[in-house]
Amino acid sequence: MDITLLGTGSPLPDPRRGGPATLVRTSGHQILVDAGRAVVMRLAGAGTLPVMLNAVLITHLHSDHLTDLNDVITTHWVMSQQPTTLTIYGPPRTNEVVQATLAALAPDISYRLAHHQDTLTWKPQVEVIEVAPGDQFSIGPVQVKVAETHHRPVEPTVAYRLEDDSVSVVLGGDGIPCATLDDLCRGATAYVQTVLRDDLVKLIPNKRFLDILDYHSTVEQAAQTAQRAGVSKLILTHYVPSIQPGQEDEWRAIAARHFSGEIVLGDDLTTTSL
Repeated sequence: MDITLLGTGSPLPDPRRGGPATLVRTSGHQILVDAGRAVVMRLAGAGTLPVMLNAVLITHLHSDHLTDLNDVITTHWVMSQQPTTLTIYGPPRTNEVVQATLAALAPDISYRLAHHQDTLTWKPQVEVIEVAPGDQFSIGPVQVKVAETHHRPVEPTVAYRLEDDSVSVVLGGDGIPCATLDDLCRGATAYVQTVLRDDLVKLIPNKRFLDILDYHSTVEQAAQTAQRAGVSKLILTHYVPSIQPGQEDEWRAIAARHFSGEIVLGDDLTTTSL
């Protein structure tokens, strides 16, 4: 199983980092988790494309995790050589977001159908499956478990555990530590978590920015969750503020004070194998 951090940025634009998105590749299957800014460009950088995805998993409906879902849908559609369904899993209201996205794309869809009458005779085929904590389902050989996370007032938010044979990864999304996330992570091979540095955030005298402290895991908290759950590898992403060149060891050292396993972080397209 290969885990690729497609986008390691935050809502704040960063020329070096796309928005939150992670690619899981295992047993010939490719699963995209979240679809932040520049995700299709990063998929191409990882050597794949939306048309090659087996599913998209959405952790929650914050805009930075969804900004380029429209690009995933459109690119999947125009590159398909026959009607092909893109399956999107997400918490309640995901279908509302997808239908609104398709409505916004309606002019573009009509133009392409009119122009490519011989080769494109179908509209985007999108299936939305809304999930709830406790749900389990399969994507080919991959078993998926869903658990509630704590990112209030954003509700509901979910994390996913993907298992293939004896290997597993938990995609935590945003949020702070909670018992349901601990349970989902227990014994996992790897745990991917969005993180912030509260010491650096507190240096910025902006109330709206400081407000993020109460619903995002710090580096320390993510490491503590991984340690409690007996995870083998901690993968950090969605850095707030952005990791600057040369700061990687500093961020890793903070996590290492609380977690004894392997710690992975880096730029977009960082890939680790399980």
